[in-house]
Amino acid sequence: MEIDQAVRGCSDRRMRTKYSNAVYVVQRAFALYPFEEVAFSFNGGKDSTVLLHLIRAGYYLYKKDSGDVAQTDAVKNCPLRTIYFESPCAFPEINSFTYEIVSTYGLPLETIHSDFKSGLEGLLKEKPTKAIFIGTRIGDPNAVGQEQFSPSSPGWPPFMRVNPILDWSYRDVWSFLITCKVKYCSLYDQGYTSIGSIHDTVPNALLSDSSSEKSFRPAYMLTDGRLERAGRTKKINPKVEMNSAASNGINDTEGGRMISRAASIIVVGDEILFGTTEDNLGAALCKKLHAIGWRVSHVAVVRNEIDSVAEEVERCKSTDDMVFIFGGLGPLHSDVSLAGVAKAFGVRLAPDEEFEDYLSQLMGNNYTGDRNEMAQLPEGITELLHHKTLPLPLIKCRNVIALAATNMDELDTEWDCLLGTQESGLMPSKPFVSKHLSTTLSDVQIASVLAKLCLEFSDVYIGCHRISRAGPLVVNLTGKDNQRVDAAAEKLTSSFEGQFSQLNSCK
Repeated sequence: MEIDQAVRGCSDRRMRTKYSNAVYVVQRAFALYPFEEVAFSFNGGKDSTVLLHLIRAGYYLYKKDSGDVAQTDAVKNCPLRTIYFESPCAFPEINSFTYEIVSTYGLPLETIHSDFKSGLEGLLKEKPTKAIFIGTRIGDPNAVGQEQFSPSSPGWPPFMRVNPILDWSYRDVWSFLITCKVKYCSLYDQGYTSIGSIHDTVPNALLSDSSSEKSFRPAYMLTDGRLERAGRTKKINPKVEMNSAASNGINDTEGGRMISRAASIIVVGDEILFGTTEDNLGAALCKKLHAIGWRVSHVAVVRNEIDSVAEEVERCKSTDDMVFIFGGLGPLHSDVSLAGVAKAFGVRLAPDEEFEDYLSQLMGNNYTGDRNEMAQLPEGITELLHHKTLPLPLIKCRNVIALAATNMDELDTEWDCLLGTQESGLMPSKPFVSKHLSTTLSDVQIASVLAKLCLEFSDVYIGCHRISRAGPLVVNLTGKDNQRVDAAAEKLTSSFEGQFSQLNSCK
């Protein structure tokens, strides 16, 4: 069988391992379910093209192992029921490639023109189907929580989802297609790396040919598989909130709209709670966020426990634009931060082979622990943020960024990298301006004036603190409109003539 011979004869050890594991899943499926009650979902893309040939190879090996060694085309091609959901929004190249593949391998095709769920409901009513091969890979939007054999989700028709390439990477897919020299959709030679509909898919800009604006290199030349979906267009809907006097100046005013950019900081460390060490990184990060126009709504220190981390992340991720988490990263028993993040998002930890490659390059032969354990990242929600100055990419899970810094110098480096990486989502906003006024007046004397000032200047944050109980009171006025901050300061000082002095800085 040509697929089996091509892979087993190649020098790529990783490819041979991935192939062996995948065809084992295929063989297991044919052993568990009657052939006539198994189907294959094909969509013309690279993943399902790989899956087609893995099914062919697995079926051939299954028949061979069971004693049926007849070298017929039926055994080699595996005439499995093939489901194709044809959409009017599909690329013509996808449709033509699909029908060409069906003809080439003699696949009994069942074309469905409705949505996936309704189509399956109708199909399963007509023909009993116990299992469906699907080309899902970790990182796909629907891959979260799936295993190689996963029952369909609640509310869906009952069947077993069989995912032979669940743990395959973008690199693995192209290694297989090139090694086996099988045909794939022509769009991939035009710079498309992940194909959806004609309305949301363009060639990957990372493959743009510098010699021509409209020319792109083939998909297999994309070096970073994590950017596979960079050709999928995104619709951005900024969070818009109404202003309120009760906000006390915590919102941005830009273009007449109130756009809130808020972050929270979670520090994981029993040593801080025990008083063994102090948290200096949280305070430093607050200053950095403030400097780019972001407000910090919450700072918390939690124990090195998965549930403690998960509860804090769960609370912060739904209320803030960004969550930063320090500490608890590594191979030790107390390094539970990523497990807590995974639990907060309701996903599992799964191996990330690209992150493992980075660890391997960094650690080399000096690493004696379980390298795979350190490469376990939250499944389906993780994005690696790269920068040439970082030995390892930073880990981003939706709106949660894990920082590996343990001192100020490392934090400075990671912060600069985040600002220089568009994928971080940390876009600078209009900067804050502040005035700090000092007075020897008592709290009681100025309380009512400050309360009225907060109502009149709702776009200015007004806060107070004392360095010591017997020392002067410092009033902080912070906002994004310099004139409004000046006006608030003038209103306050004019209410108490000669009782306030301005500080150059505030500690």
